[in-house]
Amino acid sequence: MRFLLLLLTFVITLNVHGADPITLPLWPEGSPGQMQAPSPATADFIQKRAGKSTVTNISEPTIVVYPAAKPNGTCVIVAPGGAYAFLSAVHEGTQVCEWLNTLGVTGVLLNYRTPTRDEAAPFQKPVQDAQRAIGIVRHRAEEWGINPARIGVLGFSAGGNLLAHLTCDRGPRSYPENAQQDVERALPDFAIMIYGGGFMDAKDPTKFAEGFSVPKDAPPMFLACAHDDGNNPIAMTHLYLKYKALGIPAELHICTKGGHGFGMRPAGNPINDWPQRCGEWMQSMGWLSPAE
Repeated sequence: MRFLLLLLTFVITLNVHGADPITLPLWPEGSPGQMQAPSPATADFIQKRAGKSTVTNISEPTIVVYPAAKPNGTCVIVAPGGAYAFLSAVHEGTQVCEWLNTLGVTGVLLNYRTPTRDEAAPFQKPVQDAQRAIGIVRHRAEEWGINPARIGVLGFSAGGNLLAHLTCDRGPRSYPENAQQDVERALPDFAIMIYGGGFMDAKDPTKFAEGFSVPKDAPPMFLACAHDDGNNPIAMTHLYLKYKALGIPAELHICTKGGHGFGMRPAGNPINDWPQRCGEWMQSMGWLSPAE
């Protein structure tokens, strides 16, 4: 019986996943800008909070492409969370790419630069890395069976903050002059934010932070978080309401319990069904239909 179960698992895996994952450097000639050495406080945070499945000290970022066995033409770049100190690379990374494969979606894990939490704009280098990743995926879309107009970005926690600045924040905070010279500005075709935040005013969490705004060309967005997750529900609700005011397609899910950082972990709360709800949203938007 055990052998049969193992065989069945192997067959299902073959049917869902395509070729072996492909790892590529984002900046083969070296990342732009200078990484700031972590402060003692950040080093202590990493020591206390980072676990076996987390990754940190990333100065040369990469993407890992997870092809689906039967790609439908859609790709989602996954940005894990980790407070800009480390990356929660499994339950907010590899497991997400594997789930995307079950939908026929090519998953791309973004291992962005970290730690950057001591920098004045900790999201800046991660945003550059996300831009670069989008550019690479679009450049190699035909080779990977991807429609270059069906590329999304999914961000958790700090990855959700990265996503907010990538899609909405078009000012010099996200796109400094030196970055404009090194990176072709790229926007995703859709966005998925899971317990993101950090883009509200620190003194008044009912207002966007100074310099942050939602432009008319922001991509459609799916948002999900738990009510008991600090100020993140407030931030995500304000983002949704601005989307509504601008007439940009969006869908918001806030469930009573779940806290923060659950990722793909099953905990028996309704919020843990976010992958199903997200898949339904992607289907309704036409991103799970077969490639033409």
